[in-house]
Amino acid sequence: MAEKKSKLAEIKTKPTSASVEDFINNVTDEQKRKDSFVLLEMMKKASGEEPVLWSSSIIGFGNKRYKSPTTGREVDWLLIGFSPRKANLSLYLMVNIKEQAAALKKLGKHKTGAGCLYINKLEDVDLKVLKGMIDASLNKK
Repeated sequence: MAEKKSKLAEIKTKPTSASVEDFINNVTDEQKRKDSFVLLEMMKKASGEEPVLWSSSIIGFGNKRYKSPTTGREVDWLLIGFSPRKANLSLYLMVNIKEQAAALKKLGKHKTGAGCLYINKLEDVDLKVLKGMIDASLNKK
């Protein structure tokens, strides 16, 4: 079987030069703003990377080219990140939900989606468990 030719997909969400701190300071919900600064420091310390605002609302750390095993398409994306959305804090951790089942049981109140972890506020979760999940995401090759 012939190997699929790699092609870089063009996505709308891209790194910008906008100020991450200004973005967080403009989050209207005070609790989300405070939680965002906590996540900012957690992810910065864990990744050793400086935060970058992707598009208009995602704060990302590092970047990696991901390749789809089925289509061969490649996309440049952040290693880890988060976004203070209106409904919740969306965390972008590249972890397999099944592999993290034990951690998720200990985490506290949350929801999961395709590659995302949704938290209403940080006081709803165990920050040590969350840190472990962030570290696991960064250690995944």
